[in-house]
Amino acid sequence: MSVTESPPHQAAPHPTLSAYYPEDAQRAGFVRSLFDDTAPYYDRINRLFSLGTGAWYRRRALRQAGLAPGMRVLDVATGTGLVAREAARIAGPLGSVLGLDPSAGMLAEARRELAIPLLQGRAESLPLATGSVDFVSMGYALRHVADLATTFGEFLRVLRPGGRVLLLEIGRPDGAWAHAAARAYLGRVVPALCRLGAPRGRSGTLMRYYWDTIEACVPAETILRHLGQAGFAEVGCETSLGIFRAYSARRPG
Repeated sequence: MSVTESPPHQAAPHPTLSAYYPEDAQRAGFVRSLFDDTAPYYDRINRLFSLGTGAWYRRRALRQAGLAPGMRVLDVATGTGLVAREAARIAGPLGSVLGLDPSAGMLAEARRELAIPLLQGRAESLPLATGSVDFVSMGYALRHVADLATTFGEFLRVLRPGGRVLLLEIGRPDGAWAHAAARAYLGRVVPALCRLGAPRGRSGTLMRYYWDTIEACVPAETILRHLGQAGFAEVGCETSLGIFRAYSARRPG
Protein backbone atom coordinates (compact mmCIF):
# COMPACT_ATOMS: atom_id res chain seq x y z
CA MET A 1 0.00 0.00 0.00
CA SER A 2 1.36 3.40 -0.98
CA VAL A 3 0.04 6.51 0.76
CA THR A 4 0.68 10.22 0.48
CA GLU A 5 -0.47 12.96 2.77
CA SER A 6 -3.71 14.81 2.01
CA PRO A 7 -3.66 18.62 1.91
CA PRO A 8 -3.57 19.95 5.49
CA HIS A 9 -6.82 21.92 5.14
CA GLN A 10 -8.77 18.76 4.42
CA ALA A 11 -10.18 16.46 7.10
CA ALA A 12 -9.72 13.33 4.99
CA PRO A 13 -10.54 9.97 6.62
CA HIS A 14 -7.22 8.60 5.36
CA PRO A 15 -4.24 9.78 3.28
CA THR A 16 -4.22 9.48 -0.50
CA LEU A 17 -3.75 5.82 -1.45
CA SER A 18 -1.56 6.31 -4.48
CA ALA A 19 -1.53 2.61 -5.33
CA TYR A 20 -5.15 3.08 -6.44
CA TYR A 21 -5.34 6.73 -7.54
CA PRO A 22 -2.36 9.09 -7.95
CA GLU A 23 -4.04 12.25 -6.65
CA ASP A 24 -6.65 12.82 -3.99
CA ALA A 25 -8.88 14.63 -6.48
CA GLN A 26 -9.27 11.30 -8.30
CA ARG A 27 -10.50 9.43 -5.23
CA ALA A 28 -14.23 9.96 -5.81
CA GLY A 29 -14.05 8.79 -9.43
CA PHE A 30 -12.01 5.72 -8.52
CA VAL A 31 -14.39 4.72 -5.72
CA ARG A 32 -17.49 5.27 -7.86
CA SER A 33 -16.05 3.17 -10.70
CA LEU A 34 -14.96 0.42 -8.32
CA PHE A 35 -18.42 0.13 -6.77
CA ASP A 36 -20.12 0.31 -10.17
CA ASP A 37 -18.03 -2.66 -11.34
CA THR A 38 -18.61 -4.78 -8.23
CA ALA A 39 -22.27 -3.95 -7.51
CA PRO A 40 -23.68 -7.28 -8.80
CA TYR A 41 -21.44 -9.19 -6.38
CA TYR A 42 -21.57 -6.84 -3.40
CA ASP A 43 -24.09 -8.69 -1.23
CA ARG A 44 -22.09 -11.90 -1.65
CA ILE A 45 -18.91 -10.04 -0.74
CA ASN A 46 -20.57 -8.45 2.29
CA ARG A 47 -21.45 -11.87 3.72
CA LEU A 48 -17.76 -12.77 3.71
CA PHE A 49 -16.67 -9.41 5.09
CA SER A 50 -19.26 -9.02 7.86
CA LEU A 51 -17.98 -11.92 9.98
CA GLY A 52 -21.50 -13.13 10.66
CA THR A 53 -22.87 -9.82 11.98
CA GLY A 54 -25.21 -8.98 9.11
CA ALA A 55 -28.79 -7.78 9.42
CA TRP A 56 -29.22 -8.35 13.16
CA TYR A 57 -26.26 -6.09 13.95
CA ARG A 58 -27.54 -3.33 11.67
CA ARG A 59 -31.01 -3.52 13.26
CA ARG A 60 -29.62 -3.41 16.77
CA ALA A 61 -27.33 -0.48 16.01
CA LEU A 62 -30.14 1.50 14.37
CA ARG A 63 -32.45 1.00 17.35
CA GLN A 64 -29.74 1.81 19.88
CA ALA A 65 -28.94 5.03 17.99
CA GLY A 66 -32.56 6.16 18.34
CA LEU A 67 -34.33 5.08 15.15
CA ALA A 68 -38.04 4.60 15.91
CA PRO A 69 -41.27 3.95 13.98
CA GLY A 70 -42.57 6.92 12.01
CA MET A 71 -39.18 8.57 11.43
CA ARG A 72 -37.91 9.89 8.10
CA VAL A 73 -34.49 8.36 7.39
CA LEU A 74 -31.72 9.29 4.97
CA ASP A 75 -29.35 6.38 4.32
CA VAL A 76 -26.17 7.85 2.85
CA ALA A 77 -23.94 5.63 0.67
CA THR A 78 -26.78 3.14 0.68
CA GLY A 79 -25.06 0.73 -1.70
CA THR A 80 -27.31 -2.25 -2.34
CA GLY A 81 -29.56 -1.10 0.50
CA LEU A 82 -28.43 -3.35 3.35
CA VAL A 83 -28.79 -0.66 6.04
CA ALA A 84 -31.81 0.96 4.37
CA ARG A 85 -33.60 -2.39 4.38
CA GLU A 86 -33.35 -2.67 8.17
CA ALA A 87 -34.15 1.02 8.66
CA ALA A 88 -37.36 0.59 6.64
CA ARG A 89 -38.42 -2.31 8.86
CA ILE A 90 -37.95 -0.20 11.97
CA ALA A 91 -39.43 3.04 10.60
CA GLY A 92 -42.50 1.11 9.51
CA PRO A 93 -45.42 2.21 7.31
CA LEU A 94 -45.69 5.63 8.99
CA GLY A 95 -42.02 6.38 8.40
CA SER A 96 -39.95 6.64 5.23
CA VAL A 97 -36.43 5.84 4.06
CA LEU A 98 -34.52 7.61 1.29
CA GLY A 99 -31.33 6.05 -0.07
CA LEU A 100 -28.46 8.02 -1.61
CA ASP A 101 -25.30 6.73 -3.29
CA PRO A 102 -22.75 8.04 -5.83
CA SER A 103 -22.67 4.69 -7.68
CA ALA A 104 -25.31 4.10 -10.36
CA GLY A 105 -24.46 0.40 -10.30
CA MET A 106 -25.16 0.12 -6.59
CA LEU A 107 -28.44 1.99 -6.93
CA ALA A 108 -29.50 -0.37 -9.73
CA GLU A 109 -28.91 -3.34 -7.41
CA ALA A 110 -30.77 -1.63 -4.55
CA ARG A 111 -33.82 -1.12 -6.79
CA ARG A 112 -34.10 -4.89 -7.23
CA GLU A 113 -34.86 -5.35 -3.52
CA LEU A 114 -36.15 -2.03 -2.19
CA ALA A 115 -39.24 -0.02 -3.05
CA ILE A 116 -37.91 3.25 -1.63
CA PRO A 117 -36.81 6.52 -3.28
CA LEU A 118 -33.17 6.32 -4.38
CA LEU A 119 -31.00 9.27 -5.41
CA GLN A 120 -27.54 9.49 -6.91
CA GLY A 121 -25.37 11.88 -4.93
CA ARG A 122 -22.47 12.33 -2.53
CA ALA A 123 -22.32 12.69 1.23
CA GLU A 124 -20.39 15.96 0.91
CA SER A 125 -23.28 17.65 -0.94
CA LEU A 126 -26.65 16.21 0.05
CA PRO A 127 -29.55 17.12 -2.28
CA LEU A 128 -32.00 17.57 0.60
CA ALA A 129 -33.54 20.56 2.33
CA THR A 130 -32.25 21.75 5.68
CA GLY A 131 -33.93 20.06 8.64
CA SER A 132 -35.79 17.58 6.45
CA VAL A 133 -34.98 14.21 8.08
CA ASP A 134 -35.12 12.67 11.55
CA PHE A 135 -32.26 10.20 11.18
CA VAL A 136 -29.13 9.86 9.03
CA SER A 137 -27.40 6.50 8.63
CA MET A 138 -24.24 5.49 6.81
CA GLY A 139 -22.97 1.93 6.58
CA TYR A 140 -19.27 1.20 6.14
CA ALA A 141 -18.63 4.09 3.77
CA LEU A 142 -17.16 6.87 5.90
CA ARG A 143 -13.67 5.84 4.76
CA HIS A 144 -14.65 6.70 1.19
CA VAL A 145 -15.67 10.35 1.64
CA ALA A 146 -13.32 13.17 0.70
CA ASP A 147 -13.69 15.28 3.82
CA LEU A 148 -15.06 14.43 7.27
CA ALA A 149 -15.80 18.01 8.27
CA THR A 150 -17.82 18.74 5.12
CA THR A 151 -19.68 15.42 5.38
CA PHE A 152 -20.62 15.90 9.03
CA GLY A 153 -21.67 19.47 8.33
CA GLU A 154 -24.07 18.19 5.68
CA PHE A 155 -25.44 15.53 8.04
CA LEU A 156 -26.10 18.19 10.68
CA ARG A 157 -27.74 20.48 8.14
CA VAL A 158 -30.32 18.00 6.86
CA LEU A 159 -31.25 16.74 10.33
CA ARG A 160 -34.08 18.38 12.22
CA PRO A 161 -33.27 19.61 15.78
CA GLY A 162 -33.00 16.53 17.96
CA GLY A 163 -32.34 14.29 14.95
CA ARG A 164 -29.75 11.54 15.19
CA VAL A 165 -26.94 10.07 13.11
CA LEU A 166 -25.48 6.55 13.04
CA LEU A 167 -22.23 5.73 11.26
CA LEU A 168 -21.34 2.05 11.02
CA GLU A 169 -17.67 1.46 10.31
CA ILE A 170 -14.86 -1.05 10.45
CA GLY A 171 -11.87 0.14 12.43
CA ARG A 172 -8.27 -1.02 12.68
CA PRO A 173 -8.26 -3.43 15.64
CA ASP A 174 -6.11 -2.73 18.68
CA GLY A 175 -3.42 -5.16 19.71
CA ALA A 176 -0.86 -6.99 17.61
CA TRP A 177 -2.68 -10.35 17.57
CA ALA A 178 -6.07 -8.89 16.70
CA HIS A 179 -4.55 -6.74 13.97
CA ALA A 180 -2.66 -9.67 12.47
CA ALA A 181 -5.78 -11.85 12.45
CA ALA A 182 -7.90 -9.12 10.84
CA ARG A 183 -5.22 -8.38 8.27
CA ALA A 184 -4.91 -12.05 7.35
CA TYR A 185 -8.66 -12.56 6.95
CA LEU A 186 -9.87 -9.22 5.62
CA GLY A 187 -6.74 -8.28 3.73
CA ARG A 188 -5.86 -11.65 2.18
CA VAL A 189 -8.45 -14.39 2.59
CA VAL A 190 -11.51 -12.33 1.66
CA PRO A 191 -9.92 -10.78 -1.49
CA ALA A 192 -8.83 -14.26 -2.60
CA LEU A 193 -12.32 -15.70 -2.06
CA CYS A 194 -13.80 -12.75 -3.96
CA ARG A 195 -11.52 -13.36 -6.92
CA LEU A 196 -12.71 -16.98 -7.01
CA GLY A 197 -16.37 -16.06 -6.62
CA ALA A 198 -16.38 -13.25 -9.17
CA PRO A 199 -13.33 -13.81 -11.41
CA ARG A 200 -14.45 -11.34 -14.09
CA GLY A 201 -15.11 -8.47 -11.71
CA ARG A 202 -12.96 -6.25 -9.51
CA SER A 203 -14.17 -7.78 -6.25
CA GLY A 204 -10.68 -8.72 -5.14
CA THR A 205 -9.51 -5.16 -5.78
CA LEU A 206 -12.47 -3.81 -3.82
CA MET A 207 -11.62 -5.92 -0.79
CA ARG A 208 -7.93 -5.06 -0.94
CA TYR A 209 -8.91 -1.40 -1.12
CA TYR A 210 -11.29 -1.90 1.82
CA TRP A 211 -8.50 -3.27 3.97
CA ASP A 212 -6.05 -0.57 2.93
CA THR A 213 -8.57 2.13 3.89
CA ILE A 214 -9.08 0.42 7.25
CA GLU A 215 -5.32 0.32 7.84
CA ALA A 216 -4.87 3.98 6.90
CA CYS A 217 -8.05 5.42 8.45
CA VAL A 218 -7.84 8.06 11.16
CA PRO A 219 -8.51 6.76 14.69
CA ALA A 220 -11.94 6.77 16.31
CA GLU A 221 -11.00 9.77 18.44
CA THR A 222 -10.50 11.88 15.31
CA ILE A 223 -13.91 10.93 13.92
CA LEU A 224 -15.57 11.73 17.26
CA ARG A 225 -13.75 15.07 17.39
CA HIS A 226 -14.98 16.06 13.94
CA LEU A 227 -18.54 15.12 14.86
CA GLY A 228 -18.31 17.39 17.89
CA GLN A 229 -16.72 20.20 15.90
CA ALA A 230 -19.53 19.96 13.34
CA GLY A 231 -22.00 20.79 16.10
CA PHE A 232 -23.25 17.36 17.20
CA ALA A 233 -23.96 16.49 20.82
CA GLU A 234 -24.00 13.15 22.67
CA VAL A 235 -21.19 11.90 20.46
CA GLY A 236 -20.13 8.33 21.15
CA CYS A 237 -18.76 5.11 19.72
CA GLU A 238 -19.54 1.47 20.53
CA THR A 239 -17.11 -1.24 19.41
CA SER A 240 -18.14 -4.85 18.76
CA LEU A 241 -15.81 -7.81 18.15
CA GLY A 242 -12.90 -5.39 18.36
CA ILE A 243 -13.42 -4.15 14.80
CA PHE A 244 -17.03 -3.05 14.17
CA ARG A 245 -17.70 0.52 15.30
CA ALA A 246 -21.01 2.32 15.63
CA TYR A 247 -20.61 6.09 15.91
CA SER A 248 -23.71 7.95 17.06
CA ALA A 249 -24.60 11.57 17.76
CA ARG A 250 -27.54 13.95 18.05
CA ARG A 251 -28.22 17.35 16.57
CA PRO A 252 -28.91 19.69 19.50
CA GLY A 253 -32.55 20.71 19.82
